[in-house]
Amino acid sequence: MSSTSQLCRRRRYSFLIGVFISIISLFICIHLFSQQDSSSLASIKYHAHDGHRLMPIIPAAVIRETTITNATTTADFPKVRRPIDQRRFTSPAVESLIEEIKKNIKNKELSWLFENCFPNTLDTTVDFDEKAASEKRPDTYVITGDIDAMWLRDSSAQINPYLPLISSDRKLRQLIEGVLLRQCIFIQRDPYANAHYKDTNRTSEWKRMDRTEMRPGVHERKWELDSLCYVLRLMHSYWKAVEYDLTFFRENEKEFRSTIRIILQTMKEQQRFNGSGIYTYQRQGHPSDPHGHKAKPNGLIHTFFRPSDDLQKFPYLIPSQFFAHHTLKLLLELVKKLEWGNYFNGDILKLISDLHDILFDDKIANNQETIITFKHPTHGLIYSYEIDGFGNRNLMDDSNIPSLLSLPYLSPDDFPLKHSIYQNTRKFVLSSDNPWFFKGNLLEGNGGPHVGNSMAWPLAIIMRGLTTIDNDEIRLCLKMLQKSHGNTGFMHESINVNNQMHYTRSWFAWANSLFGEFIWKLYIEKPHLLN
Repeated sequence: MSSTSQLCRRRRYSFLIGVFISIISLFICIHLFSQQDSSSLASIKYHAHDGHRLMPIIPAAVIRETTITNATTTADFPKVRRPIDQRRFTSPAVESLIEEIKKNIKNKELSWLFENCFPNTLDTTVDFDEKAASEKRPDTYVITGDIDAMWLRDSSAQINPYLPLISSDRKLRQLIEGVLLRQCIFIQRDPYANAHYKDTNRTSEWKRMDRTEMRPGVHERKWELDSLCYVLRLMHSYWKAVEYDLTFFRENEKEFRSTIRIILQTMKEQQRFNGSGIYTYQRQGHPSDPHGHKAKPNGLIHTFFRPSDDLQKFPYLIPSQFFAHHTLKLLLELVKKLEWGNYFNGDILKLISDLHDILFDDKIANNQETIITFKHPTHGLIYSYEIDGFGNRNLMDDSNIPSLLSLPYLSPDDFPLKHSIYQNTRKFVLSSDNPWFFKGNLLEGNGGPHVGNSMAWPLAIIMRGLTTIDNDEIRLCLKMLQKSHGNTGFMHESINVNNQMHYTRSWFAWANSLFGEFIWKLYIEKPHLLN
């Protein structure tokens, strides 16, 4: 073979090999690009906790890295808020506040987070029936985020930060009125259910698993005292926000009176002075007794589940008992102004008295141990998280609210920030003595069995900031929250204390709303901390 022929053949082979390599390289590039920019569902792991929610654990490779630490304006941050034409609801009052805060605080990452988080409930989770509102029958369905159901607790907390703005935004006021009337529908459907669907034809995935009475439209039937308390708080907070105008309650008297009666009856029934009541529940054999764990009837209200939706260890959840005591006092004030006292005063006053006798025992003021308090060798007299009335107690705190940490936030009349036993309890809660307090290289905070070890919840970090007057502690909370969004621009359910890219629930509107509430409070009271 001539040298010329050999050279031609080599060139031909080289050309073919080059084409082959180019095709393979192009295929690899396309594959990597799609892996990085798509939702990459295959790379997201899911963990079920307490058989309740699917928790996405998202690795760093799924999330596009964004350099944010040196940004000086919000324009330096990616646009992650839902586009205007895709938002579920727009409030001029909310948008005006966002612009004001963006303009006036110097920490542009906090400004960016506020712009994303504060309106997230309105942007993404509300179903507001404008036609019904025009007919003076407002109706608003509010999902939690990535779970398409409406929790009584979450929906109340999600819209709570908007209440101060409704005096200048009629449509926003109607939206919140619609939430209240929708909650009345749900409580009348089943006061023991914590979460509901708007569509009564939907069937919950829990119906086949849970041994309880799953009525049409119920998503989950976990008896949690705080669910009813949050609705009572929202009623009173709305009344206060509209400058104590009673028109809405009078126009919907039948719905509110019926709902209040059911709430009071449910609380009385679960004091269990006359048996265990009608509610039973079991999922995969838990609790072992469908009527719940045993407790000594003493005036406190027996419940099954914590605000995390996890099964309690003991039936009297102390933070929720305090919350009930506070919201019943708010209800008493409201029904007196409505002149509905003849229907409700007796039951409300009896419930308040029963709770007060246990929660505010004179021995506590004298620094003595009672069934709800414990003399801790390090922290002094502290509140227990759960008790059974027989002397058994659970010393811990959970990230969800009500928590021991949140007592001054949810029950401000009973717990000034300097309350001595609360301060002792707070020191316990924020220490390694609390089995669900985690401290890592990135941040520290309370978690809980719902997600597990090393996972702190932004809700608890925010609550820590809301319940302190110490500027350094507030700064610490702000810094940790800036490390909690995993470059998404939103708060999450939980985050690993050592890895900001390891978090659960990228769409969790309650945490976003509470973060917005925290920033707005600081903007009013301590604006220098936002700089």
